[in-house]
Amino acid sequence: MKKILLPLLLLLIGTGGGVGAGIMLMPAHQEELLTDGNPCGEVVAEDHSDAVVAEITLEREYAKLNNQFVIPVVEDGAVSALVVMAISLEVTRNNTSAVHTTEPKLRDAFLQVMFDHANIGGFSGNFTSGTNMHALRSALLNAAQRVAGQNVTDVLITDIVRQDT
Repeated sequence: MKKILLPLLLLLIGTGGGVGAGIMLMPAHQEELLTDGNPCGEVVAEDHSDAVVAEITLEREYAKLNNQFVIPVVEDGAVSALVVMAISLEVTRNNTSAVHTTEPKLRDAFLQVMFDHANIGGFSGNFTSGTNMHALRSALLNAAQRVAGQNVTDVLITDIVRQDT
């Protein structure tokens, strides 16, 4: 009888202690946190996120490059995969036409960057990891700014697919 009673007693004490600790450590309501415990004074409940997004979109435009990019991935002297990418450029306002007029030079610069990226193994393994994509975007942005100037503020990879052969 003692063998059954002791585990049940420990179970009840443990459960009670856990519930008690949960109640004691439960955070207060959000309103109380914002008004009573706010060391900065009054609460400003305005949401400026829409204003920031509107301001950014008014200052920027997006130029979608017409065709996709096809990059071969070569391993051991043979094409092992093809990577297909679609790219758009974020440009300052009223500069999309300037980007489209330099598109052939941009495509050439982008292809060179992508071939270099493929040759160092950037499209092998987990090619969509944050580190690989950041390195590719940075190199593409540098190439775009060399060709089209500082009007290009960012490179957006809108589609990327790898097809193994």
